[in-house]
Amino acid sequence: MTQPTASHFIDGAYVEDTSGAPIDVIHPATGQVIARVHSATPGIVEQAVTSASTAQTQWAAMTGMERGRILRRAADLMRERNRDLSILETRDTGKPLQETLVADATSGADALEYFGGLSASLTGEYIPLGPDFSYTIREPLGVCLGIGAWNYPTQIACWKAAPALACGNAMIFKPSETTPLCALKVAEILHEAGLPAGCFNVVQGFGDVGGQLVSDPRVAKVSLTGSVTTGRTVYEAAAAQMKHVTMELGGKSPLIVFEDADLDDAVGGAMLGNMYSSGQVCSNGTRVFVHSSIKAEFLKRFAARAAKIRLGDPMDETTQMGPLVSEAQLDKVMGYIRIGQEEGASLVCGGKRVSDLDGYFVEPTVFADVTDEMIIAKEEIFGPVMSVLDFETEEEVIARANATEFGLSAGVFTRDLARAHRVVRALEAGTCWINTYNLAPVEMPFGGVKASGLGRENSKAAIEHYTQTKSVYVATGPVDAPY
Repeated sequence: MTQPTASHFIDGAYVEDTSGAPIDVIHPATGQVIARVHSATPGIVEQAVTSASTAQTQWAAMTGMERGRILRRAADLMRERNRDLSILETRDTGKPLQETLVADATSGADALEYFGGLSASLTGEYIPLGPDFSYTIREPLGVCLGIGAWNYPTQIACWKAAPALACGNAMIFKPSETTPLCALKVAEILHEAGLPAGCFNVVQGFGDVGGQLVSDPRVAKVSLTGSVTTGRTVYEAAAAQMKHVTMELGGKSPLIVFEDADLDDAVGGAMLGNMYSSGQVCSNGTRVFVHSSIKAEFLKRFAARAAKIRLGDPMDETTQMGPLVSEAQLDKVMGYIRIGQEEGASLVCGGKRVSDLDGYFVEPTVFADVTDEMIIAKEEIFGPVMSVLDFETEEEVIARANATEFGLSAGVFTRDLARAHRVVRALEAGTCWINTYNLAPVEMPFGGVKASGLGRENSKAAIEHYTQTKSVYVATGPVDAPY
């Protein structure tokens, strides 16, 4: 596996400027530095924006069929190199190779293929108006800025780049400073597939670099995946210049298990919604509402399965759970575990740092007897920590599930499908699952409501967030003016 050869990728080539602040890339399983990149200087930022602005005009002038062909070629290259890309993702994030081989570059390739296939179909509309008519033109926005989170660096780069490029935009992508490597490989592949130089630039940096890019008047749109706090800051800066935005932010999502649920499926769904990626998934169903009549059995089965989760070297394909992404994240998660114990929640399993492994490993942790007022039930932890809350009635659990500032996701487990549909209609969440959890195919819109964000990623819905409509009225007769 060849790591990226410089910090930034601009105008079709790697670019370095070591005068920018150094950013050490740390492998979370060992705590060792595996690479170093440098934060973008103002000169690098200017180079990236100028390059993207110039390239976007050329890219937009191509037909949708031509753009789509390039994106589909990039998808094929990504699949051919899935193993190398997965190894890099594992080194960057600490996620086990067992997971990255099936969930990261593969989903990025799906996005490139899907939007590559849509690109030629992005047409306007003809509207007859008696003897006159009008038509619409779907236009690209221009230069789009993508700001990524650290948990899915390859996937997020593709989820943002694919619809933006399909619509004729250029994109500047700033990865998280915690996981800066994978987006550079995405840029390599896109340009090898034929993307014109400058259409997808990658610049590294901390929040100050993101701020420079957001405030640049040549940037027309900002798409952020990150925390609610960061989202509010970026949204305010974008609003000052009336920029388009997509915000995919955090959550504290409810997963409701009714008394008639298939219990093993419900436990499996709660596993996917709390332990996958060591719990570092924005859509996780971390408030698990379990009907009181089945709570004991649910906890028994969950604890038994949690005890079998194999933690260890993420490069070993038998490993099922890796470390948290950083020491800072480890400290944050351990802090919440202490708070949960202090608040009086019952620790069912886990609760400790794994002492016999190097790196930032935390045991799969489950709290029971959690109440709505506890901090662990209100704040996003972003680690393998699940809170189980009792409930009695459908009306009660809907009200409690909705009593949060967040609204990203929700899940329902029940054999009564009429109830399942009724409950998800009542839940204030943008992405819901019935009898499963955390599946996010590119064909389905993904995004939240309330403080969890606005706009949608994936599916045809994303096209609306990377284009604008121009309306044209065509008169075929004389002008009828009353003056």
